[in-house]
Amino acid sequence: MLDGVGIGPAPDTDTYGDTGSDTLGNVARAVGGLRLPNLERLGLGCCAEIAGVAAVPEPQAAYGHAIPASAGKDSTTGHWELCGLTLADPFKTYPAGFPPEFVSALTGATGRGVLGNRAASGTEIIAELGPEHVATGKWILYTSADSVCQLAAHEEVVPVEELYQACETAQRLLVGPESVLRVIARPFTGRPGSWTRTPQRKDFSLEPPGETLLDRLASRHIPRVGIGKVDDLFAGRGITSVHPATNAEAYFMIAGALRAMHQGFLFANVIEFDQSWGHRNDVPGYHQGLLALDAAVPGLLAPVRDEDLVIITADHGNDPTTPSTDHSRERVPVLALGPRVRCRALGERRSFADVGQTVAEFFGVPPLAAGLSFLAEIWNG
Repeated sequence: MLDGVGIGPAPDTDTYGDTGSDTLGNVARAVGGLRLPNLERLGLGCCAEIAGVAAVPEPQAAYGHAIPASAGKDSTTGHWELCGLTLADPFKTYPAGFPPEFVSALTGATGRGVLGNRAASGTEIIAELGPEHVATGKWILYTSADSVCQLAAHEEVVPVEELYQACETAQRLLVGPESVLRVIARPFTGRPGSWTRTPQRKDFSLEPPGETLLDRLASRHIPRVGIGKVDDLFAGRGITSVHPATNAEAYFMIAGALRAMHQGFLFANVIEFDQSWGHRNDVPGYHQGLLALDAAVPGLLAPVRDEDLVIITADHGNDPTTPSTDHSRERVPVLALGPRVRCRALGERRSFADVGQTVAEFFGVPPLAAGLSFLAEIWNG
């Protein structure tokens, strides 16, 4: 799961304020065309028009794209939908900041005041308020266009465990119609002019309000291995996970897990396209990340065995070429591959949940509430 790697506008992109967003397409145009030979051979250029990535006549994967069906464009929403749980109504957002009642309650419960309390880029608000935070010990509180509450604190000013406890408190205070999908702990280090967010980030998510693919697999005692923040996004239900700090670490762990696992479901989130480059409007970084992904593909796929099914997809867009630093409402690529996969067009899937439904059928667990499996279209049984 390539976090934030959208492949073009969804039918309702404009209604989310994301007009013009096309993550891979815009990055490709910005750098004069992408050179991704390994992903090209798989069929990435067949999923959508991407400058520099050809639509090869005989791709090595089944290929298509999926449209988001859930309301929202958050990582949690996207991951839940990929696992068969769609949301009809969006969770609450706070574009004007959180209400005074919440701020007062948070201050009273934690003993620390609040700075910021507005929608902002994380790196920008830390750069602005970091010195005052260090001097006063007050939380840096901010949000985005998504349903999130974020608390940032310097690790030498506030111990990380205290930051985590404050996030748990914030989650308890934001209940009912005031709930947000995620409260995110954002620890950082450094000094003015050189703040650095650390890998100690932690997401506190709501539990999914219905059964997911992970629940189905757990009920049948099918092993589940997580890499990246997937456990956080499901509130730890049905999966545990290790958290690499970089894409390179994630690729190393994915290949290692594929070699070590005898059976089961490997669910991996590759985070830097979203966290490091999309949210920071870092087009060169995003470009270099794509080149590194392409170079890693042969090593990632080397451990794949005869009975394995691999699906490469995303949870939303995060276009670094647009003025926004938020997620973007986009279609996502779908590439399905393995020795027994028939390499054919999957077309336009009407929900990310088609991915989860396909995996559910692959493992022989009961069907999910949403999604249409494409396993019969691709699997040589």
